[in-house]
Amino acid sequence: MLPAALPSNLELQALSVLWERGPSTVATVLDALPDGKERAYTTVLTVMQNLERKRLVLRHRAGRAHVYRPAQPQQDIVGNATRDFLTNAFGGRIGNAVLAILSAGDLTPEEKTNIERELKRHKAMAAKKATKKAPAKKAAKKAPAKKAAKKPAKKAAKKVAKSAKKAAKKAPAKKTVKKAAKKAAKKAPAKKAAKKAPAKKKAAKKPAKKAAKKAAKNAKKG
Repeated sequence: MLPAALPSNLELQALSVLWERGPSTVATVLDALPDGKERAYTTVLTVMQNLERKRLVLRHRAGRAHVYRPAQPQQDIVGNATRDFLTNAFGGRIGNAVLAILSAGDLTPEEKTNIERELKRHKAMAAKKATKKAPAKKAAKKAPAKKAAKKPAKKAAKKVAKSAKKAAKKAPAKKTVKKAAKKAAKKAPAKKAAKKAPAKKKAAKKPAKKAAKKAAKNAKKG
């Protein structure tokens, strides 16, 4: 199914009557066109037939009259036309477009209420978007804290590495101490032997003295 074609300016006026008043005849549309210009009945009939051909209105018979009703919601049709108008006339600047529209005529109390309600709705939506973005900003601020936590860990790792290097340097000193201890252990038996040597000399001197004394006694007797 092909999409509906966009309506012309006069066709939009005719549709605005149907959206405002509901199903209407050609005569009703002719009398209620917003611009108030005088037009022939056949002109408006042609407009309604074009809208039917574009599948923007539906037609049914009510007795001898033909009644037309919109085939699509106003928001769907007007949305595209509004975006085109906003882009072409105001360069996409909504604020300027709103001010221009407000200065074009007077608002009824009901219209003012509707506009205020719509502005409040937009304000609430903007506040919700702001609150959704806030946690992301907090998370971004906390990220540096994680990096800061990594720095002490790096410092501790460096200290451990330095202490390990120092321990490795001291290790050879311990080996030399062990070697010295071994040498001392080897020398210890030699000292003991040296200590025992005088004892042998003394033991050897005692029998010699006894023999001299006996010889002296024997000499006296003889």
